[in-house]
Amino acid sequence: MNWTLLESADQLDTIKQNSGNSIIFKHSTRCSISMMAKKRFEQDWDSLPKDVSLYFLDLIKHRELSNRIATDFKVHHESPQLLLIKDGECILDQSHGEISVDEAVSVIN
Repeated sequence: MNWTLLESADQLDTIKQNSGNSIIFKHSTRCSISMMAKKRFEQDWDSLPKDVSLYFLDLIKHRELSNRIATDFKVHHESPQLLLIKDGECILDQSHGEISVDEAVSVIN
């Protein structure tokens, strides 16, 4: 699996209009906890269904977009943070040590 860099509001609009499942991973490149959560997620991501779109947001570079994600999906901003989006709605919000591929798969199924 591979990340798609999330860098624009247009991409966010596309995610909101997608009829399938998308994951947004909000990552702080300055945080060792965020780095560990990302690495742990990537080690297990082969368990995800192949049709799940994976988006990676560098929230240091794109803080405004990170704030818009929190507003649009009605979640509290966290870092690191994983959002599972289905049919334009956030159906799972995890942060820090709670980030789990297994939990995301369980919600998808």
